[in-house]
Amino acid sequence: MSRNLEIILGSQSPRRRELMAGLDLPFTAISIDADESYPSELQAGDIPYFISRAKARAYENELKANQLLITADTIVWLNGHMLGKPHDESEAIAMLQALRNKTHQVYTAVTFAQKGMELETIVDCTDVTFGNLTDEEIMYYIHKYRPLDKAGAYGVQEWIGYVACTEMRGSYFNVMGFPVHQVYRILKTRL
Repeated sequence: MSRNLEIILGSQSPRRRELMAGLDLPFTAISIDADESYPSELQAGDIPYFISRAKARAYENELKANQLLITADTIVWLNGHMLGKPHDESEAIAMLQALRNKTHQVYTAVTFAQKGMELETIVDCTDVTFGNLTDEEIMYYIHKYRPLDKAGAYGVQEWIGYVACTEMRGSYFNVMGFPVHQVYRILKTRL
């Protein structure tokens, strides 16, 4: 791949920065202030699709001709309901209690923006099954790992993923919030 485009990752998520770095491509990470509200009729993967594109649109007027912006959004979807980032500890507890002994979906949308080009967005989905989690285990995880910045109140790469994740169908990295195999596939067409 040629390196004629400057890649900008529009995310301050340490997990997304770590996964992007794993592609061995130089990039700059920035924070984008965007409205993350979405129409209430949106379901499942349409929600991160909408938000990821809103993040790209919030910055696209700043883009120079030699820059490629990547934005992303991740949600957890359980029984027809979206679990975003919990607002507080009690909401995190309720989310993890709802996830135990069930299969949920993790949707991540990634949007690619370049000056003068239409936005391109991909959505990846992974099915994740959690086994039983006691209330004590949930409290331990929340107090030790403080997952208030994570969709569904958990990070699969942390302790809870080790002890609760019993099955996964799809990309592990998608559950972390960045389907790097899909990102790489798109980047190969752009660089």
